[in-house]
Amino acid sequence: MSIATYLDAGRTVADLVARIPDDQWDRPGLGVWDVRALVGHTCRAFVTVLTYLDQPAAEDVQTPEEYYALVHTMTVDAAEVTERGRQAGAALGADPGAKVHDLVKEVEARLSTADPDAVITTIVGGMRVGPYIPTRTFELVVHGLDIAAATGLTVDFSPQALADAATLAARTAVIIGQGPDVLRALTGRKTLPTGFSVV
Repeated sequence: MSIATYLDAGRTVADLVARIPDDQWDRPGLGVWDVRALVGHTCRAFVTVLTYLDQPAAEDVQTPEEYYALVHTMTVDAAEVTERGRQAGAALGADPGAKVHDLVKEVEARLSTADPDAVITTIVGGMRVGPYIPTRTFELVVHGLDIAAATGLTVDFSPQALADAATLAARTAVIIGQGPDVLRALTGRKTLPTGFSVV
């Protein structure tokens, strides 16, 4: 089911990208990224799957929330992440909508023959395909919402994709020790600090 939800989220993002007007690609996207770089970064949710499926490994990480808990502790080179997004945006070419559509089709074909129990390489260590895929759904949903906000377009992710992303964020919050704060915020008991994030 997680693969089906991931692919559904991917098609939703592809539809969103296809609707971005030509004059909006250079507009502010997220942080230092313009819309093109933000879309490029979002598409890494496809590219990493295609890349990692060819890189077998030994299992180090068992759950999606453990993946993000480890990411939360990593020292990230912000300039490197920014540049990767810009390069990914440039790689979208003259017709980003068609490129994203093609990426969805490519990853769908690869996953149709992939073993969900196969262990692949990720940035935090070896993971089985099945638990890794929800991390990519999370990226598609979160950044799909970012793209919609930056462009003023609407995006309608499936209830399952939204539930999976929200659940993963909550489970990650618990692992990193922020569970009570998040639960209080979700039930109106308190507000979270500005800039709070579980990733």
